[in-house]
Amino acid sequence: MFSLSYIKLSKMRIVLLLFIFSNMVISVNSQSESTLAIRSVRSDKEIEWVKEYISFLSIPNIAADAIGLKQNATFIMQMMKRRNIQQVKLLNGTSKNFAPSIYGEVITSGATKTIIFYAHYDGQPVDSSQWYKGLSPFVPTLVNGSLEKGATIIPFQNSKLNPDWRIYARGASDDKAGIMAILSAYEAVVKAGFKLQYNIKFFFEGEEEAGSTHLSEIFQQNESLLQSDGWVICDGPVHQSGNKSIIFGVRGDAHVSITVYGPSRPLHSGHYGNWAPNPSLMLAQLLSSMKDEKGRVSIKGFYDDTNPLTNEEQKAISNIPPIGDQMKKELNFLNEEMEGVSLEKSILMPSLNINGMQSGNVGKKASNVIPTTASAVLDLRLVPGNDYLLQQQKVVNHIKSKGYYVIDREPTDEERSKYAKIATIYLSDGYNAQRTSLSDPFAQKIVVAVQSTTKESLVLLPSMGGSLPLFLFDKYLKAKTITVPIANHDNNQHAENENIRIRNLWNGIETMAAIMMMK
Repeated sequence: MFSLSYIKLSKMRIVLLLFIFSNMVISVNSQSESTLAIRSVRSDKEIEWVKEYISFLSIPNIAADAIGLKQNATFIMQMMKRRNIQQVKLLNGTSKNFAPSIYGEVITSGATKTIIFYAHYDGQPVDSSQWYKGLSPFVPTLVNGSLEKGATIIPFQNSKLNPDWRIYARGASDDKAGIMAILSAYEAVVKAGFKLQYNIKFFFEGEEEAGSTHLSEIFQQNESLLQSDGWVICDGPVHQSGNKSIIFGVRGDAHVSITVYGPSRPLHSGHYGNWAPNPSLMLAQLLSSMKDEKGRVSIKGFYDDTNPLTNEEQKAISNIPPIGDQMKKELNFLNEEMEGVSLEKSILMPSLNINGMQSGNVGKKASNVIPTTASAVLDLRLVPGNDYLLQQQKVVNHIKSKGYYVIDREPTDEERSKYAKIATIYLSDGYNAQRTSLSDPFAQKIVVAVQSTTKESLVLLPSMGGSLPLFLFDKYLKAKTITVPIANHDNNQHAENENIRIRNLWNGIETMAAIMMMK
């Protein structure tokens, strides 16, 4: 039999959950006094901080560039030491990876709880020729708005910055903005004179874009050091509505690379067309067999092991502002891939996307040939319940069901003579999805803290569309993770003309500061 006090406590908990999620989150009429104090510090420091950020963005951070990543790590450690963060050091895996994680801490007297803030400093590859004329990926450039909407490059001056201006550079949003916001937020909290209630730790990874190859080793070697009451992950864009967002999970990720074969040498398409098998067509037919006309993956069992959404998650989704029409207009397409399925619902499903295809040449390099091979890379996004190895195997099984002889190397002449259809398949390492309960007490505190910084209702997302290796945090540290993004949704991350809107950087500083000051 339950006691009266237990029943009262349960009722209070239910009321609290309804209070938080009935309208996405607690509403407030104005920003907190602490947020206004942080904003005042930022106003005084913004020129200094932007200069520091421009220096940071000037250091190449391509994931495969060991020298550049080492320079980034050194610069970040200097940033931390200038802010009097203690125990600043590198955390390496056993193999001494060239892009270590960076650790620092602020231990608060009397504090019994700890928050760890995470962001990463490595970035995606760049093709400078694809960037807007006048821009260079590692020459940060100030622009008086969005280049896609006709904005122009302007010189940086030692005067107040218009918050709608943008800084263009690789890493400007993904994810050096996270590091800059976190460190500036801590500096602002100290300068504003606030006393922290939590121990604060900082963890900046250098291999996120390379698949977090050594993260599990770092976690295992530093398990005690990295214990906490929760991690705040600063990565990704805010909701397309512009409202601040809190994200409770991420999708998992894995890749499948496919190459199919035609003749052993290129053939004249007039002399041999209609007779020699064309690998471009073979690949196109194979890929088209993987999805039906309604956009659903037709691979057997692809959706079978997906966990259903909880009632809380379904409620949160129903409260997300609709942005489908806005985004279709912004991106210039008419119909979504799965007709009638919103963006919010589609990213909560496992997906199969073609990242790229290659066979022969097009444009000015096009020639009248039948190519020898055709290749594609498939991106598999996973949700809770999916196992990335099993999901990859489902794709392999589907390819076999279409009559392909599957190998993991180049085919021999003997195999070419024996099998009409051959597919070389390479499976990448991957990781599974992760999700924290919307009703988790740590998550609820984050919600209240972030809401204190804005007049607008928050957008609570059960999962982001992108992926981070957050399952490792749970597996090795038993850690709770909440993602709090800050970048503008149109930041072009992973692509040419990556940018951060200055207003988003300012908002991010206020958001991170509010979380640091949680009680």
